[in-house]
Amino acid sequence: RFPRLAIKGSGPIIGKVDGPNPKPRLSLTSSEPQTRGRGVQLLSQVLQQCYGNLQESEVEVLVTFYENRLKDHYVIMPHVLEGLKALTKCLVLPPGSAVSILKSVFQDAHVQSLMLAQRSCVYCILINLMDSREEELKGLGSDFVFGFVQSMDGERDPRNLLLAFQIARKIITQGYEMGKFTEEFFEVTSCYFPIDFTPPPNDPHGITQEELILSLRAVLTGSQRFAEYLLPLIVEKLDSDVQSAKVDSLQTLAACGSLYGHKELSEFLPGLWSSLRREVFQTASEKVETAGLSAVSALVASLSRSVLSSDSEDVLHVFLDLILKDCLHHLAEPDLKLVWPSAKILQAASNASYRASLKVMSAVMPSLLEQYNTQTQVSLLPLSDLELSVHHLTRLVLEEQDAQVSLAVMECCGALAYIYPEAFAMRMVPRLKEAIFSDSNSQQAVRRRCVTALASVSSQPSLVQESVPVLLQILTSAHTGMGSYFVLCHSLQRIAEQAGQDPEVGQIFHDIVIPRLLGLAIQAALQGEDSSGRNSLLKDEAVLSAIVPVLSAVCAQMHIIVFFFFSPFNIFSYPLQLLKYQSYIWSFHPYQAHPDSCYQTRTVCLLMACVCSLPRSVEIPEVDRLLVELEELSFTCLHPFSYTSAAKCFAGLINKRPEGRTIKTLLLRYHPLSTSLTDKLFSLLGDSELASHAADGFYLLMSDSPDVLNRGCHANVRIMYRQRFFAENSAKLVQSFNSAVPGKRKAAYLKALSHMVNNLPKQVQLTELPALLPLLLEALSCPDQGVQLSTLSCLQPVLLDPPAALTTQLDGLVARLLALNSSPSMKVRIASLRCILALSHLPDHLVLPFRAKILQALAVPLDDKKRLVRKEAVLARGEWFLLGNPGR
Repeated sequence: RFPRLAIKGSGPIIGKVDGPNPKPRLSLTSSEPQTRGRGVQLLSQVLQQCYGNLQESEVEVLVTFYENRLKDHYVIMPHVLEGLKALTKCLVLPPGSAVSILKSVFQDAHVQSLMLAQRSCVYCILINLMDSREEELKGLGSDFVFGFVQSMDGERDPRNLLLAFQIARKIITQGYEMGKFTEEFFEVTSCYFPIDFTPPPNDPHGITQEELILSLRAVLTGSQRFAEYLLPLIVEKLDSDVQSAKVDSLQTLAACGSLYGHKELSEFLPGLWSSLRREVFQTASEKVETAGLSAVSALVASLSRSVLSSDSEDVLHVFLDLILKDCLHHLAEPDLKLVWPSAKILQAASNASYRASLKVMSAVMPSLLEQYNTQTQVSLLPLSDLELSVHHLTRLVLEEQDAQVSLAVMECCGALAYIYPEAFAMRMVPRLKEAIFSDSNSQQAVRRRCVTALASVSSQPSLVQESVPVLLQILTSAHTGMGSYFVLCHSLQRIAEQAGQDPEVGQIFHDIVIPRLLGLAIQAALQGEDSSGRNSLLKDEAVLSAIVPVLSAVCAQMHIIVFFFFSPFNIFSYPLQLLKYQSYIWSFHPYQAHPDSCYQTRTVCLLMACVCSLPRSVEIPEVDRLLVELEELSFTCLHPFSYTSAAKCFAGLINKRPEGRTIKTLLLRYHPLSTSLTDKLFSLLGDSELASHAADGFYLLMSDSPDVLNRGCHANVRIMYRQRFFAENSAKLVQSFNSAVPGKRKAAYLKALSHMVNNLPKQVQLTELPALLPLLLEALSCPDQGVQLSTLSCLQPVLLDPPAALTTQLDGLVARLLALNSSPSMKVRIASLRCILALSHLPDHLVLPFRAKILQALAVPLDDKKRLVRKEAVLARGEWFLLGNPGR
């Protein structure tokens, strides 16, 4: 411990000893300032080591002593401040001492006239007292803030500025009273804004500009009371030519968004927007642009959160109106350089909140859609931007695994490749080829994306010339799997559809694609049961079915098939001759049914794709002979795929002739003979063996035909033929059902009725449903899963806007739907759950009585073994659980 009495003046304390013969002398009471200073220095050094061991009475004496010494000679001042700093750390600092110390420091120490270390002591004294004696200091009121302002005013050292900013932040966050000194407090801190500081080389303190910026920003944006001073200051500083100052100002403005509301911002919005618009529109710096866009988002988000009174103006709309006024018209001028900055600002504003997004999208989307629908030309990208775009798109094709993103990439590739085919031919296609023919076995997904990308970009002859040989090379590869065949055929179909009637593309398909596809398919058919040959998968019905849309698209779009055959009987001999397979011609008989083999007759589907897709104006030679062959094949062949293809081809040809005798062909044309033939189909519904097949015939009659009888294949299709067929036959079907014997035959009538209703337009369904509803409900109890699925598919869209008749049948409908949740068929279970979900959107008073029952029943499919079923069960149960709750 140190000698207490020396402080009171009753005894000596030994200071430094001068000279060779040192003698003790009184240091603290010496008349020499330097000597007194050394005594105070020694005492302060001792206090720094043992302040934690002092008693309250000792601290009180020491505080009084040091406060008196503040009035002493200036050379003593540094040591006095060190002692006070130590005393402010004491836990036993007497009540009132904190205020006494501060008053003495503020009164007797002119802080900015002190050296750096002494100024640091003053700041540390303030920090210590604010941490331990907050309530006492707040008792000073605004005088404490005034004293701090005087102490900090003029500080230049970055180390001390960090301490001063820390004190200022505490004053704000701890709620010290500023009173009439609020503006002075802001001025003394904001004079450093924006921070301009470059650390000296080899700085041992490690203070960075970013550290100072963040510390000051925390002060300036810490209180709403500073808004009237800070916002004009930011506008002023944005006029600076220094980039770092602009970025700092914009980031500070963005930081204000989390604290300020419409009351603080409304007065300054026009000036702020003017500065923000200038910085985003005119800057050449990406940092400034990014900071400006962030500030726009922050301001919009702040205004979106503001709570308005009934008579106050919605400042969010005011601010958005300013933005839309200056940005919206630039979107209509895509050739000018301001379109991109304007789009970025609008995007930043709409991303800030839902309210802002609704306002911006309502204003922007009509203009964009109008341009999209009216503009026939787009700007030409600069070469550097075009090359960069192709590079990024290629990278996304090769790397992006998300299905939705990949689809968007393909669409973008197709749109750009149509305008810039050379760039894609030179930069994308070679990289896609390289990836496709890579030896890696783990790149199947990448190869498929590359194949799809090749098809997407092949909208111009130059690109088709590059892509088609690659696709055909993959098609003939011995290692091509089933999945790859489907992707390749779809790609060739897409090329044919998007190339339209371009004569150059048509010539490519005429000379290369059609002969190669037909030749490979026929060669595979001639191999018969031998599965060791190349392209043996081309004998598969699924693969042949995948080739059909390719041939159909080519013939429907380009009409080129007529140029390389003289009759339908030469269509198969032509590719064999072209591919030098003449020796096979005499052993190939696609129209002759073979009881033990169907590989050759299956290829009739390829004939169907070619001849049935031609316009009605194209005359097909020897068509009568062909019809005889097809009719014979459809009756004598035992293989369903073959005789179905023959029947389709027969129907497609008859549809385009003046007269005809096939049912759907006649139905599509309102032919008088269609009635007698449909009557025959009705009679078969009562046949014990053919009833189910006859019911499926009604699906064929009412559904869209994807490969033959559709407008894309130039078929003769009259409008509203479905409605006419239903109107003429539904009553007859219901009457036959009522008179039928229960069992399979009765089920066949339900199946036929379900197919008819399911393929009607929705408005017609709503009209006819009341009369047919009892039969449809009975169809749900039919054991035939096909009937169940067809009926559920019919009911689901109707339940979203149900007629009055349905609401009276809810008891029976709910019971049947819940029973189908345990169906063996996954598709039936999913369809029933979707209908149950649709029921939850009916008026609450109708469905609330079923809530408990349905929630209990839906617990079972939540544990279904199929993930898709569980997903639908979760959606349905969630909606039923919320049923009746307010705000739903």
